[in-house]
Amino acid sequence: MKYIYIITAIIFSFFLHSCEEVIDVDLKTEKPRLVVDAGINWYKGTAGEQQKIKLTTTTGYYSNTIPVVSGATVFVKNSVDTVFDFIEIPNTGEYVCSTFIPQLNETYTLTVISNGQTYTATETLKPVAPIESLEQKNDGGITGEDIEIRTYFNDPALEENYYMFKFKYSNVVKLNYYVDEDRFYNGNTFFSLTDNDDLSAGDQVEITHFGISRTYYNYMNVLLSVAGNNGGGPFQSPPATVRGNLVNQTNFDNYALGYFRLSEVDTRSYTIL
Repeated sequence: MKYIYIITAIIFSFFLHSCEEVIDVDLKTEKPRLVVDAGINWYKGTAGEQQKIKLTTTTGYYSNTIPVVSGATVFVKNSVDTVFDFIEIPNTGEYVCSTFIPQLNETYTLTVISNGQTYTATETLKPVAPIESLEQKNDGGITGEDIEIRTYFNDPALEENYYMFKFKYSNVVKLNYYVDEDRFYNGNTFFSLTDNDDLSAGDQVEITHFGISRTYYNYMNVLLSVAGNNGGGPFQSPPATVRGNLVNQTNFDNYALGYFRLSEVDTRSYTIL
């Protein structure tokens, strides 16, 4: 019987190797596009003067690295033409500003000049309702047996408000995002809700609420549906050509990917009991 096992294994191995064939898939490669990660976040209780914008390019499907864009000129201007320069940390593609002045409902314009192309985008810094409280429920989810964390806030009345919620869990690598509008709870107390059904005692959750514009809400709805909200953050190289609010003033067809967003932000950390 032992010999039969050995012979069978040899035949099976030979069969696998004889049927193995390497297939090279010729994927169409487009010219790299600029990707702009320009989320200006003003955390409640801070001056908001430290900000960062990151520039990369799209790359081939099989590439393991994301190329950074160095040597660009990056600045943001407010409605009274105050200019905030973003200076690159050498050879990183990360451009930082330590003198930014955030103002709620102020309009800002981003300009990026790279490789002879000028890209611009205009957005408004949106406020966010402060986080009021957190509640742990041990009978959540479809089964009624999952742990859920509800993070409550009081939505301002008589105005449209749009939110982005981010969840960082200690028991998983990925970040989770979703966006919401206050159409059905305008002026009332509402909450964001965790979406991790594997939470247990001792796990930590970081909950972050962003105030966002309606156009960014629409953009994120599309991007998250394409990306499947499967981790890594929606501000890395987009998985598909989802166009944001950046316009190439030099060559309209050579558009950039990414989005220029400005948000007031509130965040809390919670340890599961």
